[in-house]
Amino acid sequence: MSRPVPDKAEVALEYPDKFYVGTFEHSSRFEARLDGSGVALVLQHPGAADERKSVHLHINFGLLAGILRELAGTVAAMPKDDIAHREQLADALDELRRALRTP
Repeated sequence: MSRPVPDKAEVALEYPDKFYVGTFEHSSRFEARLDGSGVALVLQHPGAADERKSVHLHINFGLLAGILRELAGTVAAMPKDDIAHREQLADALDELRRALRTP
């Protein structure tokens, strides 16, 4: 089930001869789910045919674990007084941890 994007996402794809960039904000929707091999993420911006855009991304579990470890190593770069974002991330990770422990 898709949900409204609560903040903002920017996506850029760079190829040797092309560059694509897109922003997904509050008027956009997202879906994230686990499947048999990893995480499926979809970002969608609805609208007229010339405004619609979507990004579909699949990240295998091993890469996701590596990304989370890399993020943990860069938390020091967040401003120490950015309590709201720190709490958002910590609460979401706590929820994921609880869900992973439930058989």
